[in-house]
Amino acid sequence: MKYGKTERISGIVILLALLAIFVPWLMSDPAPREERPQPTFVIEQPVKATQQDVPIPEMPASINTTSTANGDRAEDSPGESVINSMPIDANPRQPQTSQASSGSTQSAEESDPIAELMAANNRSTSSDTSSSSSSNATGPASSSQGEWAVQVGSFGDAGNAQRLSDQLSQAGFNTYLRKRDNNLTSVYVGPYATSEDGESAMAIIKQRANVQGLLVRVRD
Repeated sequence: MKYGKTERISGIVILLALLAIFVPWLMSDPAPREERPQPTFVIEQPVKATQQDVPIPEMPASINTTSTANGDRAEDSPGESVINSMPIDANPRQPQTSQASSGSTQSAEESDPIAELMAANNRSTSSDTSSSSSSNATGPASSSQGEWAVQVGSFGDAGNAQRLSDQLSQAGFNTYLRKRDNNLTSVYVGPYATSEDGESAMAIIKQRANVQGLLVRVRD
């Protein structure tokens, strides 16, 4: 009890001291701000300018003499009045230059060696492309001694395998059937001498017949 009373008294003293410090500070008026200088505007008097009267310009005498001479010349030449009185054609004839220009263009095209060379090059390129596309239509040539083939399907029904084989044969591929130990009939395209030929043939089968094959190594 002795220590608790002392602590309460010390706390009351501290609170009173804080009140004595902060209450006057809160109740006091804020310090006045420094007055800022107001801008001043000075309006100057307008400058007086002297006005002068400008004389009205007169027409030069040379212009009058030139117009008089032109009038006399028009009266002395009756041919000009006749020309002016002639009717004006609303649809004037155009000079016939289209035929001449077309003829010159045709002659220039016929005698242009660069155009002839470009046309010959295009014809050779198209013929090479058609020949290469026809040669690569069915892929690389099959080899009877090859060890690689493209397996395009395996069927439990031999009739389905035969139909797929006939379909690929009509597309130009060399196909053959082989029965497996699990009572399945596999359809192969080939055989081919190298695996590169088999991969090329597999890509062509996918492109032409929309059949995804599998490159396998076949052995008798």
